[in-house]
Amino acid sequence: MLTAPLRIFLSSFLILFLEVALIRWLPAQIRLLSYFSNFILLASFLGIGIGALLGRVRRSLFVWYPLLQLAVIAVVYFFRLEVRINAPGSIYFTSGTSDPVTAVETTLLLPVLFVGVAALFATLAQRMAKEMTALPPLRAYTINLAGSLAGVAAFAVASWLEARPITWFILAFAVTLPLLWNQRWTTSTIAAILCLVVSGALVADMQRGTIWSPYYKITVKTQGRETVVEVNNIWHQSMAPVGSKEYFYQWPYMVFGDTFKDVLILGAGSGTDVAAALLHNVGRVDAVEIDPAILRLGAQRHPDRPYADPRVYQVADDGRHFLRTTEKKYDLVVFALIDSLTLQSAFSGVRLESYMFTEESFRAVRNVLKPNGVLVVYNYFREAWLVDRLANTAATAFGEEPMVHVHPAKDQLGVIVVGPRLRTLTNYPEPPSEVTAYNQGAPLAPPVRHVRDRAIVPATDNWPFLYMREPHLPSHYTSALAVVLIVSILAVFGVVRGAVHKWSWEFFFLGAGFMLLETKSIIQFALLWGSTWVVASLTIAAVLVMALLANWTVAHVEVRRPRLVGAVLLALLALNYVVPVGTFAIESRPVESLVYSLLVFSPIFCAGLLFGSSIKRSEDVTVDYGANLLGAMVGGVAEYLSLLMGFQFLLILVAVFYAAALATRKTTAV
Repeated sequence: MLTAPLRIFLSSFLILFLEVALIRWLPAQIRLLSYFSNFILLASFLGIGIGALLGRVRRSLFVWYPLLQLAVIAVVYFFRLEVRINAPGSIYFTSGTSDPVTAVETTLLLPVLFVGVAALFATLAQRMAKEMTALPPLRAYTINLAGSLAGVAAFAVASWLEARPITWFILAFAVTLPLLWNQRWTTSTIAAILCLVVSGALVADMQRGTIWSPYYKITVKTQGRETVVEVNNIWHQSMAPVGSKEYFYQWPYMVFGDTFKDVLILGAGSGTDVAAALLHNVGRVDAVEIDPAILRLGAQRHPDRPYADPRVYQVADDGRHFLRTTEKKYDLVVFALIDSLTLQSAFSGVRLESYMFTEESFRAVRNVLKPNGVLVVYNYFREAWLVDRLANTAATAFGEEPMVHVHPAKDQLGVIVVGPRLRTLTNYPEPPSEVTAYNQGAPLAPPVRHVRDRAIVPATDNWPFLYMREPHLPSHYTSALAVVLIVSILAVFGVVRGAVHKWSWEFFFLGAGFMLLETKSIIQFALLWGSTWVVASLTIAAVLVMALLANWTVAHVEVRRPRLVGAVLLALLALNYVVPVGTFAIESRPVESLVYSLLVFSPIFCAGLLFGSSIKRSEDVTVDYGANLLGAMVGGVAEYLSLLMGFQFLLILVAVFYAAALATRKTTAV
């Protein structure tokens, strides 16, 4: 028979582990979800909150969890959902797959997924809340946080080991079994186990032929001498002899000759850009690629064997982190078809390559160039305004005019060249009119010299949304998020009776501030470590550690001056505003990580102190928790204002929320 503390630990572990697993798994299967930052996070948070509010209801909902999990997985398995979005002023990438899919023409599918995921977590959280009532509140909450921390840590390890989804769901199944067992076999227990087994079978079938790196779901297909790599169901890159690929791989050497000694390739991928450099007799190539699985595939399958050359040094690292910490200088830096494939740089898609195309990133490149170095960026840009953005960014960062040409008939294939070496040229060569791509012929696509539109604003670390023409909130975001808020309001007020009459604005603002602070921290902290699922899990773990420390402090120390704590919180938010993540580099990565962790997550500790001291004074915990939950949903939705105002604005909004919480705090405590 499991003890109450162990049951709390296991249920808390299961909730956080499954939450992070679904946050990763669902967007990898349904492309649309990667465009909606923190959407699954919000759904799970609402479900967890509603389940906690239902903790004292006698009828257990836990028995429905296996069926709901099966329903969510079955919808993904059988319908292969693909949403088509037509949004002027933004670029969206559908999968482009030739496999059968169910096309959905509206983002109103999102509320359906939202409700399904929320219901799933409500069943789990109600079980956890029931178990927590057996212990004193602070002790139960401490065990809850410890279990949550263990769940997130377990997923980080699974991601680091490149475990596939079936491993995740087997672990979740193993944790669920002790919670399902009630000392005798019943029909409901057998049905629940059967649902979990079928869920696992569907997941296993969907993952056939895939690799789950710390970054992507990867599918590899071989077509003759070409090996195609798809990530999250989207065509990503191909491995074929570099002589049969597009000319832009060799363009830097066609322009400047075989004059480069030290070359840095960012986003080296499977190695075609590396092969082009080796073909032109470079002295050394530093090939930086964040995904170790992609590097391995290149080493194993690229026909030119670029990674076997002793001149090549593989670096499995985030490009921005490498630029910030390297002491080497380069003759040539190449942005090797780096492509974020998403609109939103956020946790649900865990895709932050847009940070590679900001002013700060281009300045970092300028700093690692030799006095006669050059940066080359090439890609299929799809829209002329995207070429304008990057050209404007290069001009701003380097303080000189870049040389830019595009092939409008070939998806705006463009090449941007900027840097001191450009000034040494007397004649810039004419690009070819035909664009050869492996196994695709050489269609006529005459190049044109691109004259940049200076009105297109560059991306920055504060506003890194590369694929938005200008800051705005697309209408489909507005409609989907409005439905999410309506569902949240109905759920909270439907569960919390008397909430209208006992409403606490203090707890509402505390919830809004905390959720916005948490999601903002998760999103931007990847700028420091790189955007992998290991990093994302560790970032959530850091949030939980701060909450655990705050809970321990509240349990042992009376917070008698909450306004002083609030003042410290506001001061820390101001410091984060002035010193964003990545502002300065520290040679030691552990020391750098520690410094920025303290900077970013210390406000969360103060926020935990305020919440803990308030909940101890609560006259009606259920109503106050309901207000806190609804505030958290508003804070999570408010994160989308970053599309309009940038990420730093969110810190101002967090400060406003906490100032409002302090202003509405009851005066019984000083």
